[in-house]
Amino acid sequence: MKLTFLGTRGYIGSCSPEHRRHSSLLVAYRGTRLMIDCGEDWLGRLDAIAPQAVLVTHAHPDHAFGLKEGAACPVYASEDCWSGLQGFPIAERRDFAAREPFKVGAIRVEAFPVIHSIRAPAVGYRIEAGGRTIFYVPDVIDIQSRAEALFGIHLYIGDGASLTRPLVRRWEGRIFGHTTVRAQLGWCREAAVRRAIFTHCGRQVVEGHRSLVESEVHELGRDCGVEASLAFDGLSLRV
Repeated sequence: MKLTFLGTRGYIGSCSPEHRRHSSLLVAYRGTRLMIDCGEDWLGRLDAIAPQAVLVTHAHPDHAFGLKEGAACPVYASEDCWSGLQGFPIAERRDFAAREPFKVGAIRVEAFPVIHSIRAPAVGYRIEAGGRTIFYVPDVIDIQSRAEALFGIHLYIGDGASLTRPLVRRWEGRIFGHTTVRAQLGWCREAAVRRAIFTHCGRQVVEGHRSLVESEVHELGRDCGVEASLAFDGLSLRV
């Protein structure tokens, strides 16, 4: 399974050479090219990527508004997500239910609801191909059924909005926002996940000194016994 980080920037105004475009991941395996998220930075650029399908985590602009003009391939999203994409001219809309695995070509996908947004409910994706498993969740406070979501995975790809300070707010008793890289590394330690990469980078990462920020992420990972690093636009790796 080959992973390419097409974009790694969160929904912020600033950018850098390493983090220019909104978070998106391309998963490729045996001829299947699966793009996860297509934010507004990707409007008009989808044909150049040529995925066989697009998965959407939730209906925020930096994750879905690149689909405003439609898509030449099937688009997979939850019922909650589709309600936020009304009016988008997407010809092949594919629904799925949480915790019910489905296949896109040679790739197996299972969606897990996560706590992140009240108005745009989000999911993370457990993805399996070639005997390897990853979990991708670019926006998160917590994962429902987290132990099951992370069980036996080879790589965790998480939310890099903040390293150590939670970006969590409350509205009518409900929380929304982003947890920290440190907290997610704690989840990895609990689930015996040995490797983690963080995308959807916030200002602390994008505006910070690259080597210093990367060093801090490495140290946070070392404290939890996890090999931790930051993704950057164009990063490719095999799992």
